[in-house]
Amino acid sequence: MAKATTAFTCTACGAAHKKWAGRCDACGAWNTIIEEAPLSQGPGRGLGAAKGRAVPLSGLSTSEPPPPRFLSGIDELDRVLGGGLVPGSALLVGGDPGIGKSTILLQAAAAFSRANYQAIYFSGEEASAQVRMRAVRLGLAEAPMRLGAETNLRNILTTLDAERPDVAVIDSIQTLWSDTVEAAPGSVAQVRAAAHELVTFAKSRGVAVILVGHVTKDGQIAGPRVVEHMVDCVLYFEGERGHQFRILRSVKNRFGPSGEIGVFEMTGSGLAEVTNPSALFLSERGQPIAGSAVFAGIEGTRPVLTEVQALVAPSTLASPRRTVVGLDSGRVSTILAVLEARCGIPFAGLDVFLNVAGGMKVAEPAADLAIAGALLSAREDNALPPEAVLFGEISLSGALRPVSQTENRLKEAQKLGFSQAILPDASKVEGQSGMALRRITDLTAFVGEVFGAG
Repeated sequence: MAKATTAFTCTACGAAHKKWAGRCDACGAWNTIIEEAPLSQGPGRGLGAAKGRAVPLSGLSTSEPPPPRFLSGIDELDRVLGGGLVPGSALLVGGDPGIGKSTILLQAAAAFSRANYQAIYFSGEEASAQVRMRAVRLGLAEAPMRLGAETNLRNILTTLDAERPDVAVIDSIQTLWSDTVEAAPGSVAQVRAAAHELVTFAKSRGVAVILVGHVTKDGQIAGPRVVEHMVDCVLYFEGERGHQFRILRSVKNRFGPSGEIGVFEMTGSGLAEVTNPSALFLSERGQPIAGSAVFAGIEGTRPVLTEVQALVAPSTLASPRRTVVGLDSGRVSTILAVLEARCGIPFAGLDVFLNVAGGMKVAEPAADLAIAGALLSAREDNALPPEAVLFGEISLSGALRPVSQTENRLKEAQKLGFSQAILPDASKVEGQSGMALRRITDLTAFVGEVFGAG
């Protein structure tokens, strides 16, 4: 067994000695040398006996002002970032191929440069001429931003250190390679090394770095998950190819609320921000039709109204189909089971199709009542009141549970012309909401009151 290393230190001057002595050779003081235990006594080499410097500590109270922010002028983007881009922060943007990641970041870099911030855009997947062609199509050719095409990490960091821009966009992290790592670009080792160097550079130089990340077939950002832990903000760009709407969602944000969304519309001249997404998602609603329910939801801090569409038809298959788009399929199966067990309404032998209009994705449990309303409306061929919105969580017992931010949901619905809300009985509403509230205790009461059956 290796002998434990012991350190001797002078308490007067801090000089280290290999063995004890009565007098310190460095300062000449007597009887000031003491024996100190090593920092690490674990297996392997450990930290040994050498000590580092003490880190200065501070309390939680501070008089420092909040960090300044760069405003791009794109309100939807600034909203998702928590009020603007923080200098020295690192962001990671992911999304499906062709969804518009490069387009929105090129527009953002041009917007920052027009707001008198120095912006540099590095493209590792396209040549500079291709990026210029996109800029001309988007009407950004006159923006004072600068462009580079490079995949060598050392060259990119050298350029950023010399230029010291306010904002740097790297498209994408999977194309970068470091000459100190013997692996192909896009491998776990290369992605981890490139992300570490870029995040460290952003913190030390005060440059806001925006990284683009590829996604896997499951929709997760490719590469090691540690990259998402290193950055300050993780954004996902969502949307369906067949719809013109694109949603920029923050799933992590150290400088603002997570879960915030920004809504954009894909046009021929790029992505245009949508200031009132509720009106846009409901714009195609016509005459009242069976199987349609309007859900008043909350995305981050923003209330958003979406339409839940259901279709129930007789099935010729032994196992009826359950097709769900934009909703949690497990949650839908639970609601179908509750309807059959607690209300006596079977869906056996029936194909069930559910969809959220506009390509929106809803993950809130508050959408349970709207899902149940759309399913029952489609099954009974009886349209819900067109002036009503629905929200509430359904428990396994069939009871309706209240949800948060009830007042914000009602205000958004009233602003769009809805005059009635169907909600759980225990929901708390302070003051006059200006809407007729139909309070429901459980799912059985909902079936009897809305559809006239017990």
